[in-house]
Amino acid sequence: MPKTQNRAVMAWLFVFAFIVAFLVVFGGFVRLTRSGLSIVEWNPVSGVVPPVGDQAWQEEFAKYQLTPEFQKINTNMTLEEYKFIFYMEWIHRFIARLAGLAYAVPVFYFFFKKQIPKGERGVYVVMGLLFIGQAFMGWFMVASGLVDRPAVSHFRLTIHLLFALSLFALALWTGLGHRFGFPDTTQKADWSAVSKWTLAGTVILLIQITYGGMTAGLKAGHVSDTWPLMLGKLVPPNLFNSAVKFLENPQTIVFVHRWFAFAGLVVVPLAYSVAKKKGLPRDLLNGLLVTLGLTVLQITLGIFTVLMRVDITLALLHQANAIALFGAALYMLHRLRARDQTP
Repeated sequence: MPKTQNRAVMAWLFVFAFIVAFLVVFGGFVRLTRSGLSIVEWNPVSGVVPPVGDQAWQEEFAKYQLTPEFQKINTNMTLEEYKFIFYMEWIHRFIARLAGLAYAVPVFYFFFKKQIPKGERGVYVVMGLLFIGQAFMGWFMVASGLVDRPAVSHFRLTIHLLFALSLFALALWTGLGHRFGFPDTTQKADWSAVSKWTLAGTVILLIQITYGGMTAGLKAGHVSDTWPLMLGKLVPPNLFNSAVKFLENPQTIVFVHRWFAFAGLVVVPLAYSVAKKKGLPRDLLNGLLVTLGLTVLQITLGIFTVLMRVDITLALLHQANAIALFGAALYMLHRLRARDQTP
């Protein structure tokens, strides 16, 4: 990690982390409106400009008409309806291009001005590689839905999501270092009990987000619109009779996603209880309370998303709050580990 604090670099990293988070949420909107497979080619340069004129639109529509999604689902779609889903995906890709500029222009400026010393540039290079990997995985995901079925691979969708969250986490964590200082990594520090519980909560959240990605990719949220019962039972039969079902079966995946969230509702209060007994400062206690509040809100939004049959507004709020909760968990983990490393 870097050592040199810089407020301008900090501001850039926080803004970039926000842009990445917004891109993830807008990606969710694209998925929920079934717009993600509307552009059947990946043209990073020429794709900046949408079709111009009737002939260009007819040509683009003709390409889409060859896809499984049109042939199996949208057979009666008109050109005007196609333009809507095209523009949603085009905006998604345009925001991604802007995010790329929001990374590349400042980082080269800071390198050139030596505001980021040469020996500390590694983490910023990794961010760039993560961004490229995330963009490639986005197209790799889309390509999986253009061959023989009108849906993308839920594995590729989840990896695409996790790449984006890794980029968000690295930018946020480094920005927090610029804000509060970078720890001396040459000296090992034991993990306090509250730090361990916070780490456990963060791991639980990442598992939940992973299962949320697979749920979205398989459209498993539509399996059942009741809660706490699912398909008329608290625990439907044959959910766990094969290990493969934890990665492939929509019913098993959505069941895990429904209930594993409550592990976080156990761990976060434990972290707060330990922190209070240890007499940690009020700002850290308040941070844990905010994290708990976001956890409760996340579960509540998830339940109502199920009950309202994956209403698009609720689903997007659920996704946005997951990123906010992830950000809060990273903030708490950063602050608690800094306290662990303070002599």
